[in-house]
Amino acid sequence: MFKKLSDLEQLIIKNSLCRTLALAVSQDSNSLDAVHRAYQLGIIKPILIGDEKLTKEIIEANNYDFTGARFIDESDHEKCVKIAVSLVHDGEAHTLMKGKVATPVLLKGVLNREWGLRKSSLLSHFALFEVGTYHKLIGVTDVAMNIAPNLKDKIHIVNNSVAYLNKMGIPKPKVAILGAIEMVNENMQATLDAALLSKMQQRDQIKNCIIDGPLAFDNAVSFESAKHKNIKSAVAGDTDILLMPDIEVGNVLYKSLVFFAKAKVASIVLGASAPIVLTSRSDSDESKYYSILLAALA
Repeated sequence: MFKKLSDLEQLIIKNSLCRTLALAVSQDSNSLDAVHRAYQLGIIKPILIGDEKLTKEIIEANNYDFTGARFIDESDHEKCVKIAVSLVHDGEAHTLMKGKVATPVLLKGVLNREWGLRKSSLLSHFALFEVGTYHKLIGVTDVAMNIAPNLKDKIHIVNNSVAYLNKMGIPKPKVAILGAIEMVNENMQATLDAALLSKMQQRDQIKNCIIDGPLAFDNAVSFESAKHKNIKSAVAGDTDILLMPDIEVGNVLYKSLVFFAKAKVASIVLGASAPIVLTSRSDSDESKYYSILLAALA
């Protein structure tokens, strides 16, 4: 059981993992801070693709040591993305990271049919939170990629997240399918989807996890709430993954945990042929660093 995001760092160091990371549009101080921290610990080997002059000015201003790192000088953002994605596509890098480039530009490159990283039919965002009031790390998906996922989309999102936690050594992650209530209501599509996903897992159509839903947020994360409502569930109160009904709910929960609960978070995009570090502009340097760790374990 992982209780802190720093546990990921110890696991990577213990297993001597070192990944090559391609940073697209590298002239970004927040990204460089996180990349430098991971580089100094031997977790990654960076390839910095961007305006070399501006990138080195940031490096010098912050006294970063990127001795031995590879620089590729390119000022055009779309060309930077193509170079970075192609390096990952060709196996010269293991991880793609977004620097000072617009998300749509990066994702356009990721989805390129010739040199992109498309693997499954759906990419999904996965965030892993360290919340002081919860007894272990908890995943939240999807808060940034899929606006209004239907049942088919939710199956892909669950499979992406479960496969990732399986790789982290969690053989049967517990997945809570969230709704406003914990009862099936024919007028609430989220509860219908939740019931179907639960039954699909029971019939082994969704593997390597335990699914329950619909569950309201309180009984998904609180044993006491589940007991009070007489909910008998292997998932309630011990959830590993919270599946969001839509992007609005997910985005609000993500930012509430960060800004109100002061939670620590790491996030990546799953479903491509390699992990993608795609953080928000409002994410801290620490969050970007933990996101690199999350990608290294993938």
